[in-house]
Amino acid sequence: MNKGYWALSVSILFEVFGTTMLKLSHGFTELLPAIGVVIGFGVAFYSLSICLRTIPLSMAYAIWSGVGTALTALIGVIVWNDPFNLLTLSGFALIVGGVALLHAADNAPKTARGEAV
Repeated sequence: MNKGYWALSVSILFEVFGTTMLKLSHGFTELLPAIGVVIGFGVAFYSLSICLRTIPLSMAYAIWSGVGTALTALIGVIVWNDPFNLLTLSGFALIVGGVALLHAADNAPKTARGEAV
């Protein structure tokens, strides 16, 4: 795994951390979780900017938002008993599948005009 994907992984983890702290901050009325929001999103955006040195924006943002959304939703189901049913499972599958398709499209062979073969 290259440095860009390491930075993207850190970015995703801190984005999920920041979002979780956002829930715990109760509208920024709890000091420590509010500080966690600022730190989490600060590190997430910094790491995302580092990964963009080697990973195309469209790919990095798709992975960041998709995986971050799926992990945050999973935490909601596990920690806060958010609803989980067939539609939720389908949503997770579509997010992961969409990210996989974007990654496959990005790695597809290109012709001279930049089109997939």
